[in-house]
Amino acid sequence: MRYEQIIEKAKKIKWFVFDVDGVLTDGKIIYDSEGKEIKMFYVKDGIGIHMLNMVGIKTAIITGRSSEIVEKRARELNITEVFQNSSNKLIHYNELKEKYNLKDEEILYIGDDIVDIPVLKRVGFGATVPSAPEEVKKYAIYITNKEGGNGAVREVIDLVLKIQGKYDEIIKKYCEI
Repeated sequence: MRYEQIIEKAKKIKWFVFDVDGVLTDGKIIYDSEGKEIKMFYVKDGIGIHMLNMVGIKTAIITGRSSEIVEKRARELNITEVFQNSSNKLIHYNELKEKYNLKDEEILYIGDDIVDIPVLKRVGFGATVPSAPEEVKKYAIYITNKEGGNGAVREVIDLVLKIQGKYDEIIKKYCEI
């Protein structure tokens, strides 16, 4: 897709929706000696999500797994909606659209595997990471340079906020503190 098309699509975004494993994390699942799950989140992705909050762009998570850690991280970041244990992400995507009266073109989704394809096909702006299967990349208009859990989310956030002219507004707010 040409950059001009990415710009046009990015201008319409009002919601960011994230997968977790492979997007907000590096996709590795670690268990401690007591069998508790450990996930590592990238701090700069979190700051990016706070930046979205600052300018009124809402956020959601739709993930196929269920984890207390995801709930905790979502609360820390003031993520508006969290759908876990989603075997059909399109169902939760449609619930989100209906609840908030959203149009497909107002939603950006970042996913990294074949379970994300149905949502990537619907949204106005579909993004994925370099390690995603080729089948997934076919449905994304943007493939990040950075991997999931290592700045991919922040990369897309910065891109959209700059295109929408909101990035400088955020920098100004931080400079005033």
